Amino acid sequence: MTTSFFHAKTYTTRLLHPAKQLALLGERLRAARLRRRMTQAALAMRADVSLPTLRKLEQGEASTSVATLLRALQVLGLEKDLDLLAKDDEVGRRLQDIHQVGASRGRARK
Repeated sequence: MTTSFFHAKTYTTRLLHPAKQLALLGERLRAARLRRRMTQAALAMRADVSLPTLRKLEQGEASTSVATLLRALQVLGLEKDLDLLAKDDEVGRRLQDIHQVGASRGRARK
């Protein structure tokens, strides 16, 4: 259990392991490719990546680059999904607000 910055109550965080998140992302990419009736070879060619690299991406291997992910998303017409990552940073904005409260606004007058 962790104590929240904003509330006195405690809560349990339920974070997925990064490997699991990558595996789920790979599954979603594979499903998107299959919905478009596209082979791995066709997607790899259009994304200008090797077939083994595309397979690694779909298997959720961490060794694939963000650039490879972006190229695959572009071919699938899903590149705007990448723009949603960290777009609404609620925790960061709250922390920013906390740090601004009571901050000095310049030199004190004598």
